[in-house]
Amino acid sequence: MNFEKITSRQNPRVLRLVKLRERAARVAEGVFLLEGLRELERALVSGIIFREFYFCPELIRNPLAEKVFSEVKNVLPPAAIVELSRPAFEKVSYREKPEGVLAVAEMRQHGLDSLTVPVGKAPLFLVAESIEKPGNLGALLRTADSAGCSALICCGDAGTDVYNPNAVRASQGTLFSVPLAVADAASVYAWLAERGVTIFATSPAAEKTYWDCDFRVPAAILMGTEATGLTDFWLGKNEGEGVVPVSIPQGGLADSLNVSTAAAICLFEAVRQRSVS
Repeated sequence: MNFEKITSRQNPRVLRLVKLRERAARVAEGVFLLEGLRELERALVSGIIFREFYFCPELIRNPLAEKVFSEVKNVLPPAAIVELSRPAFEKVSYREKPEGVLAVAEMRQHGLDSLTVPVGKAPLFLVAESIEKPGNLGALLRTADSAGCSALICCGDAGTDVYNPNAVRASQGTLFSVPLAVADAASVYAWLAERGVTIFATSPAAEKTYWDCDFRVPAAILMGTEATGLTDFWLGKNEGEGVVPVSIPQGGLADSLNVSTAAAICLFEAVRQRSVS
């Protein structure tokens, strides 16, 4: 099968792909860049819709590429599959060691109405406020996936960009399998409260430690940023309003943990409690 081949680094299609690294360009088209064999494979399995596929034979060294390529040819017409020269692909790639395959895929909608509460067991949500660093967002998705969370819910004013290339990469494909919602804090609080979910808000100032909490109830573990923690919107609430402040005791000089590490500590305490209840 013959595909269109682009060799110039200044080709308009190449320049457009580079532009899609920017959030405004992605939002305008409703698409995002998807690079890496593991990410592409998991996206296909999860039903992500591909619009275009680009490959560079010179950079493809992993046998998995053939499997991915074969699946792509089953879902895309030949006109949507383009071969790039190595210089052109390296300009488009956002990785130090490109694997020679890249797709343009459709964004999903991530409203709260897309989430479902599991039946027959207490849900366990991870809520992240104002996560700005894409790598942290990707790590939180991996953590939520590993702990079997019902969903990751992002809120706050930081403008969380779930389709930032670094977030996609850091998630290692869990972006496509973990239920995900993005909304403002007031909407998230109302959504959880309506469903009887207790919100455990992590704060260094909290008197109650995470191991003294009962996470067997319908629960949401709420994480803030490393720099400033949670906002007053959350910390101003109390147990009567369904919000329980909890701390992770620390014995060293550091006054904060990486947000994905802190999330893992609390989530896996919940997993432990639920496994022995």
